[in-house]
Amino acid sequence: MAGVYFYDDGVARAFAPFALTRPGAELRAGALLVRERWTRVLGLEAAGFLSAPALAGFDEPAAPGAAEGVLPAGSIVVNARCAPALDARADARAGAWRCAGRLAAVRLATALPADAFADGTAALDSVPIGGDEAELAGWWHDAVWDYVGYLGAQLARDLPVLGAELDVVDHPGVVLGAHPVFAERGATVEPYAVFDTAAGPVVLRRGASVQAFTRVVGPCYVGESSMVTADRISGCAIGDHCKVHGEISASVLIGHANKSHDGFVGHSYLGRWVNLGAGTTTSNLKNTYGTVALWTPGGVRDTGLQFLGTLFGDHAKTGIGLTLTTGTVVGAGANVYDRMPPKAVAPFAWGGGPPYDTYDAERFVRVAERVMARRHQPLSAGMRGVLARAHARRANG
Repeated sequence: MAGVYFYDDGVARAFAPFALTRPGAELRAGALLVRERWTRVLGLEAAGFLSAPALAGFDEPAAPGAAEGVLPAGSIVVNARCAPALDARADARAGAWRCAGRLAAVRLATALPADAFADGTAALDSVPIGGDEAELAGWWHDAVWDYVGYLGAQLARDLPVLGAELDVVDHPGVVLGAHPVFAERGATVEPYAVFDTAAGPVVLRRGASVQAFTRVVGPCYVGESSMVTADRISGCAIGDHCKVHGEISASVLIGHANKSHDGFVGHSYLGRWVNLGAGTTTSNLKNTYGTVALWTPGGVRDTGLQFLGTLFGDHAKTGIGLTLTTGTVVGAGANVYDRMPPKAVAPFAWGGGPPYDTYDAERFVRVAERVMARRHQPLSAGMRGVLARAHARRANG
């Protein structure tokens, strides 16, 4: 049976701070990971990812490994920067799929070595395809900030589709608005929780918990075994096993991230295993009300967004009371505290202000292992290798 391979082209491989430690298909776009969106729409299993060689060994629950050897004829290769709509109808007989007029996925007419995609320069339109083209609704992420910029539109379209499929149960929360609250069986809603669904629905997956005196504003997604508590949670995509306390709006948490204390976070993106210290606050709007500029590996760029907070790479940590300005990038593995950091913090930076020290590689891995063990997640040998290579590549991360 054909499987799906997720290709990170050269653009995706420059999506700092995330590309240093994870393939693009393992980013959350709207309610679901990009990988989950494609396998759902195509009705096929994920077979592997095609990304930078340094990511070989990437290992997270349900994620495929790096593709090796030969991709069989009939396999489907998708551009991981494209996120199909969950209600999109994918013609299973097609040989290629276009999204917004651009080639998003191809079915291989002949076997192809995985190495053909090794450096990220291969174009899908140069690959022999096995069949006619079909159209597919969805979104292209042409810049890393698009995962924040498109979040509201993606959630508004995702949540009614997901909610209609769940085994929904009644809950004691107060609902204000016309859109529904889809509380999956196994979710917990305490009395005095309020759901403001005037602007969109709310989805609570099994094991999710909404504590009393929390106001959840739709469209909002709370993933499996995540807890939200005691403030305003608005327009967010919260992945699995997260803890969220304090005000947060229009933000994405891939999963296993902690914002367990007071402090405002807005229009931000948190990688896995991020931990924000008590009182960490992001700015998401300039005093001039102008568009926000963001550091990228290719230079500082104008995002065109009026609202943009901080992008936190995997395993990044902040100290108590840290403030971050609009359009900040905190690299993977960084641990920053005390003074407001600059708008670009290098991966594995450590300290209370620039010039930062570099987090010792062995110490970092020990801490990461300890953090993950608290959530009953082992740090595999493969992921140790990914993190070690990321540390070695930090200057270019």
